[in-house]
Amino acid sequence: MVYSLLRVRKVSPFGISRLLQADKASLWRFHLEPECGQVLRLGVFTSRRNYGKILGSSSNYDFTGSQPTSSSFDFTDLTCPHTWYPIARRKKRKVILHVGPTNSGKTYNALKQLERSSSGVYCGPLRLLAWEVAKRLNKANVPCDLITGQEKELVEGANHKAVTVEMADVTSVYDCAIIDEIQMVGCKQRGFSFTRALLGIAANELHLCGDPAVVPLVEDILKVTGDDVEVHTYERLSPLVPLKVPVRSVSDIKTGDCLVTFSRKDIYRHKNTIEKAGKHLCSVVYGSLPPETRTAQATRFNDATNDFDVLVASDAIGMGLNLNISRIIFSTLEKFDGSETRDLTVSEIKQIAGRAGRFRSQFPVGEVTCLHKEDLPLLHSSLKSPSPIIERAGLFPTYDLLSRYSQAHPKLGLYKILEHFVENAKLSSNYFISNVEDMMKAAALVDELPLKLQDKYLFVVSPVDINDEISGRGFAQFAQNYSKTRVVKLREILSDDTVKVPRTPTELKELESIHKVLDLYVWLSLRLEDSFPDREVAASQKSICNVLIEQFLEANRFISPIPFPSKKLRSRRKF
Repeated sequence: MVYSLLRVRKVSPFGISRLLQADKASLWRFHLEPECGQVLRLGVFTSRRNYGKILGSSSNYDFTGSQPTSSSFDFTDLTCPHTWYPIARRKKRKVILHVGPTNSGKTYNALKQLERSSSGVYCGPLRLLAWEVAKRLNKANVPCDLITGQEKELVEGANHKAVTVEMADVTSVYDCAIIDEIQMVGCKQRGFSFTRALLGIAANELHLCGDPAVVPLVEDILKVTGDDVEVHTYERLSPLVPLKVPVRSVSDIKTGDCLVTFSRKDIYRHKNTIEKAGKHLCSVVYGSLPPETRTAQATRFNDATNDFDVLVASDAIGMGLNLNISRIIFSTLEKFDGSETRDLTVSEIKQIAGRAGRFRSQFPVGEVTCLHKEDLPLLHSSLKSPSPIIERAGLFPTYDLLSRYSQAHPKLGLYKILEHFVENAKLSSNYFISNVEDMMKAAALVDELPLKLQDKYLFVVSPVDINDEISGRGFAQFAQNYSKTRVVKLREILSDDTVKVPRTPTELKELESIHKVLDLYVWLSLRLEDSFPDREVAASQKSICNVLIEQFLEANRFISPIPFPSKKLRSRRKF
């Protein structure tokens, strides 16, 4: 299989593409026009007609303020975000924090309460977690809908929902609600979605599951809401033993091991090195794999009857998958976070290491170590240390505020509006403005198209990976075609060629990118159904991508093995 590598000439300080060309031989060819570009990555729930029917949100999405619309009003005053959600403020919620380390049963106990409730919603950080909870509740004869950015599965008679946190409905009233991994309020990119759920979900009981480091912040934020707050602390259910010696060679790898590394390239090289030794086969899990593929890889690894008994993974295993891991092996304690290479934080190390020794699994005692001896002091000190206190939660203005500001300043585009809020927002000490650099790049693009503010906002918050060349171009064509005809036919942008299993890392990466484009189309089709009518076609092509990726993961043997561990040693500070 050969994919087209689309060539770009960039002429914008925001990296917006102006010239795109496709090779002739491609699985799916993009038919892109000259004024397309690539855009953003920011997942937040925005609803149009279709999801509004399901979640009860108005045409103005979830906005609840009643401020004046005159230009004299200070739209950048974000000091009281709890007032944006009057439905939640009319309730005196009982907020229960379930905090403890990984594998401590905190989410399990919250879910038992959700099962017993007359109505409820689970809000998770990942589609994988929403899938798991919906499956669990339905199996327990508690009808539960599944609603994520890319899927909507409704169950007859359901009074419960399992959703991704961006899809949380702040206009409905529930008996019970759960926000999982609540410490993500401190995430620079997605934190504001967790803050919105924390302040906006109207439930009699609100259960928050996560790291103890978030407790002081949540307690402080909720002082102004009138909610009652309880804190339940949990201890780990099974032992986690930090080993004193590293894993020095591939011969030391054993069944149930998970080797953690932080680049896609190293994941496949380590996989190949282990498999070349002839004792083990490896499943792989990393963030850019489609969720369906990650689930399939985890299932294969967990199945004690098959030969794929070792896992090679990124920090994507930190949440969202139930894994029967005996020992976590860190190949490194450094990662590139998009801007710099840095040491893993205490929280990151504990989250990943805690995946070993799952309670009631075939490995009741978890172990954790490294490939490099010089990494052991940081590993051991981190496991002994509490996670640093989370001091602030992410925040971003609602579309309502952006819209009102636009009405007062009709000549400004979305980029300038966002810029104004970022530069001038007034915040209390508990909050920070979320990182919207990618969002502003997207706004610079859609401002060039003849779209209403509401449409621009919808495209700007769509889940496209701005760092991925192909998915960014797909987004650009979607936005441009929509602005011209209001109808985006998938086959006008993607064309079918012979489908084959990838043969090289480049082909695999491009197939993953194509999957992202199809995922984006599905996301848009659930909000603009008439304008994106080929949802079934996109879903079918996604399934084909998943099958091809799976076949590649089972069969590839093309990468030369690397020394195990790498001979390249780094200096490590001592503790």
